[in-house]
Amino acid sequence: MNFIVALLLAILLGACALALLALSDRRADRAEWDRLTSIQPTAPELFEPGMVSDLPEPAARYFTYMIRPGTPLLPVAEIDMTGQFSLGTKDDPRYQPMEARQILAAPEGFVWAMRTRGGMPVSGSDSGSWTRFRIFGLIPVGRLGGDPDHTRSAFGRYAAEAVIWAPAALLPGPGITWNALGEDTARVTIRHTDLEQAVDVTVDEEGRPFEVTFQRWSNANPEKVHRLQPFGATMSDFRDVEGYRLPFRVEAGNMFGTDDYFPFFLADVTEIRFPRREP
Repeated sequence: MNFIVALLLAILLGACALALLALSDRRADRAEWDRLTSIQPTAPELFEPGMVSDLPEPAARYFTYMIRPGTPLLPVAEIDMTGQFSLGTKDDPRYQPMEARQILAAPEGFVWAMRTRGGMPVSGSDSGSWTRFRIFGLIPVGRLGGDPDHTRSAFGRYAAEAVIWAPAALLPGPGITWNALGEDTARVTIRHTDLEQAVDVTVDEEGRPFEVTFQRWSNANPEKVHRLQPFGATMSDFRDVEGYRLPFRVEAGNMFGTDDYFPFFLADVTEIRFPRREP
């Protein structure tokens, strides 16, 4: 009997510890979300095509498609999405229905909070500082971050996603450089503190971006060794959002452009917002 009581007490204490850990994670998500929201300018400039007239032609075409003249330049975006997220491999993708919300504030950071639907529920968040996921909302199945490899990999992700969903964050300015790679492809290089990431965007005749590619620092390989390897995304279903034209369908994955390409992220955006701050 004493053994059973001790066992039940240990289970109870373990469950309480896991619940407190999950609560701490959610508070960290909220604190980082609030910090990134505070970066949004209170009196934003308005976009004019002349702001990008000195850029390489495909880059200028990208901006004049993505941002209408007179639109407030708001670099911080919030994105709600549904879709599918793979918990497996190319040979056995095990896609799970998912829903997520994200705040994107390049080059400062991001938070992506996700949960799957169906099967064994997985939930948690990614940010520039951590990756934390749990099953059943309590049991940790992945806790990473706080090291240079994670920071570098995360920076690549949200730099590329800024090209997709937050073009105002990539207008000419400190830490932002644009170069032409071809008639329809431009490269933006983003520098912040000791981080640097180049992202290539390919546009159509109107300037609509349909492909984003970059070399991502990642250990998503059989050797589980961090190294640069191709990552990319395709975009479609563009819609007007507060003066921006943004994609509501995005597919992304590792080894983009190779036979090993595997789109593990299939997102259908449900809403995009640009949070406002009081002056």
